[in-house]
Amino acid sequence: MTEASLRPHQQQIMSYRSGKMGISAVPGSGKTFTLSHLAAQLILSGHLRPDQEVLIVTFANSAVDNFSHRISQHLKDAGFLPGMGYTVRTLHGLAHDILRERPELAGLSNDFRIIDEREATQVKSRIVANFLSASDQLLTLYGRPEDSDAQKALIRDKYLPTLLSSLANSFIRTCKDLQLTPEQLKLKFSASPLQLPLVDIGIQLYTDYQRALHYNNGVDFDDLIRLALQCLQFDPQLVSTLRGRWPYILEDEAQDSSRLQQQILSLLSGEDGNWVRVGDPNQAIYETFTTADPRLLREFIQRADVTSHDLPASGRSTQSIISLANFLIDWVQNDHLSPFARHALTLPHIQPSGPTDPQPNPPDNPQWIELLPQKFSSDEETVFVAKRAAAWLEAHPDHTVVVLALTNSHGFKLIEALKKQKLPVIDSLLSSSNATRVSAGAISHILRSLSDPLSIIKLAKSFEVWRRAAASDDEKALTSRGIALIKRFKQVEDFLWPIPHNAWLDHLAPDPLQAELLLALDQFRAVMQRWQLALSLPIDQLILTIAQHLFLEPGELAMAHKLARTLQDLALSHPEWELQELTEELQVIARNERRFIGLSDDDSGFDPQKYVGQVVVSTIHRAKGLEWDKVFLTSVNNYDFPSGTDYDSYYAERWYIRNNLNLEAEILAQLNVLLSHDPFAAYTEGQASELARQEFIRERLRLLYVAITRAKQSLTLTWNTGRPGTSTEALPFVALRNFWQSHSGSGQ
Repeated sequence: MTEASLRPHQQQIMSYRSGKMGISAVPGSGKTFTLSHLAAQLILSGHLRPDQEVLIVTFANSAVDNFSHRISQHLKDAGFLPGMGYTVRTLHGLAHDILRERPELAGLSNDFRIIDEREATQVKSRIVANFLSASDQLLTLYGRPEDSDAQKALIRDKYLPTLLSSLANSFIRTCKDLQLTPEQLKLKFSASPLQLPLVDIGIQLYTDYQRALHYNNGVDFDDLIRLALQCLQFDPQLVSTLRGRWPYILEDEAQDSSRLQQQILSLLSGEDGNWVRVGDPNQAIYETFTTADPRLLREFIQRADVTSHDLPASGRSTQSIISLANFLIDWVQNDHLSPFARHALTLPHIQPSGPTDPQPNPPDNPQWIELLPQKFSSDEETVFVAKRAAAWLEAHPDHTVVVLALTNSHGFKLIEALKKQKLPVIDSLLSSSNATRVSAGAISHILRSLSDPLSIIKLAKSFEVWRRAAASDDEKALTSRGIALIKRFKQVEDFLWPIPHNAWLDHLAPDPLQAELLLALDQFRAVMQRWQLALSLPIDQLILTIAQHLFLEPGELAMAHKLARTLQDLALSHPEWELQELTEELQVIARNERRFIGLSDDDSGFDPQKYVGQVVVSTIHRAKGLEWDKVFLTSVNNYDFPSGTDYDSYYAERWYIRNNLNLEAEILAQLNVLLSHDPFAAYTEGQASELARQEFIRERLRLLYVAITRAKQSLTLTWNTGRPGTSTEALPFVALRNFWQSHSGSGQ
C-alpha cells in the first residue's frame, strides 16, 4: 500500500513516532487497516532491534489472523521478510504469555491448564445446584410474599438456577477484576457489621468455584488477566524484560477494554512509553457480559499526555444509512427522554469517503431504507421478515444478507421461518462450539500413537478417536468391544502388520466375530497403516493426511487446515523438534491454551462475502465488525430497547423477584459497600437496580447503532409486541422513522 492511498485522517496517524495516542474510529473507517499499516511502518522504520517487536493487542481471535496477514503483506510489499518484527495477541493470549513466563509468581505450577467457558459453566451449574438443594436463602429473602407454595416450588426448580448462575457470574467476574480472592472477602465480610445477604451468597459460590478450579489445577479466562497483572506487579524485572521486547503497543477495539486490561498495557508501555489505542466508544456493547467500560477509552483520549485523532471517514455504507446513524447520535445527545442516556453515543459523526477514495461509498438508494410502523406479534414479524428476505434475494441474488436478532433463541425461530421459504440459511454466528479443542485433541491422539509405535494403549485410544462419531448405544458398544479386543494384542505390529497378513484374526478368539465388528477393525487397520506410511511427510501434510480419514464435516476439515498451518510454522521455527514435540503442541491446543493466539472456532474470522445469495442469521453482538449489503433488524421494541418510560420492562428484573429488583446489580452494590473505606457507607436497596436500568438503556442504544452500521446498501427495521403482547415501538425507532419520513419524503 502506498501513502497516497491513505485517507487524509489516516495519513495524520501515520505521522506517529512515539508517545501515547488515542484514536476514535467510526464504523467502516478502516481502523484495522490503519493500525496494521502503522505497525508495518514502525517495523520498517529501523528503530527496532532484532530482538524487539511491535505488540498488537486486539479483542477477537479472528482479528489476530487479520492483523497478521495485513502486516505481513505490508512487509512483503516493502521487500522485507514477512512474519518478523511483530506479535499479535488477544488480551487473553497476552495474559497467557505473561503467565507462562513466571507461573510461580501467580502460585501456579508449570502444567496449569485453562478452563474454558463451557467447563466453567458446568462447574458453576453444579455449585448452584448444590447451593439450592441446601438453602432457600435467596427465595426467602427476595421472593414475592404473595406467591403461593406451588409458585415458589416452580420458581425454585425452573427459574432460580438461571438467576443464581447469573449472580455467580457477575460476582465472581467483578471480584476477579478487583483482584479479590474468596479468602480476602471472607475476612472483610466477617468484620463488617452490615447486613449484606447477597454478598454472603456470592462468597459461598465464589469459594466453591475457586476450590473446584484449584482441584483441577485450572484457571479460567478471568484468572488469566488477574494473575498476569499480578505477575507484572510482583516482578519489576519481568516488566522491564517485556518493555524491552515490545517497545510499541498498538491496541485495537479499545472501547472494550477493562480496568485490568488497561492496567496491564499501562505497565507494559510505562509512563513515557509508546501506546496507541484505537476504538469506537459508540460500539461498546459487551458491558453486560464482561467488565469492559467505554469510559476508559474516552478518558484516555482526553488525557493531556495523549495525542488524539479521529477516523471519521467511512466507505462502508450509503449516504442514507450514514444519515440514519448520525441522526441517532444527535437524537440521543439532545432529545433522549433520559438525561442519563444522553452520553451513550458520542461524536464524531460518520463522514462519507471522498470521490477519489479507494473505498467509495455504495451508490445511494433511499428506497432501500425501511423503518416499518406495522404492529406485528413476534410470530408475525418472523414470517414477514422471512418472506421479505426471500423477495430481496430473488431480486438481488448477488448480494449478502443478514437477519439480526437480540438472542440466540430468537435467531433460531428466524431460521425455522427462513427455511420454510426454501432459503439457504447460515447460522454459524448464532452458536459456537469447542471444535478447535476437539479437532486438535483427536489429531493429537492419533499422532501420539504414531510417535509411540510400541503402545497398545495408545493404539486402542486411536480406535476410540476414529470411532468418535458413533452415536447409538449399539455403535458405542461396538467401539467398546473393539477397544477391548485391541488391548489383547501384545504388540502393535501383531495387529497392524501381522505375518501372515490374516494372522491378526487369531488374537481375537475366543470372542464371537460379529461381521460388523470385524469390518470396523479391518477398516481401522487399513487407515492406521496409511497413517504410518505417511510419517515421513512434513507435519502439515501428515496432519492433513490424518484429517482426510478422521473428519467428514467441512468445518472440521477447515480447522484441520488451520492446525496444519500452525504446526508447520512451529516446525519451521523449531527445526530441532521431532514428532513428539509437535504432538505436545497439539495437546496444548487441545487443552485450550492456543485459543489465545487465534485458534478459536467461536470467532474464526467469519467472512460475509463467502455467503452471497444466502441468508445469515446472527445476534447483533456476533455481527460486530462485519458488514452486509442488506440488513434486517428485528424486535426494535421497548423491551429489547427500553428508554426509561414508566411502561418499559428490563431483562434483569425477574418477575418472581420482589420490587422489580435487579439482583445482579444489587449484589455488586452490596460488594461496593463492603469494600468501601467510608465508615458511613450504607447500602440502600433498589438504588443499584435503578442505575442498572440507565446503563442498560445506554448499552442498548449503542447496540442499535452497531446494528444500523452493519448495513452497506439496504436496511429494514421492524418491531413486535413481544411474548406477552404488550410491548410497543422503541422510542429511538420512532425517532428514526420520523426523521426518515421528513428526510426522504417517505410515506412509511
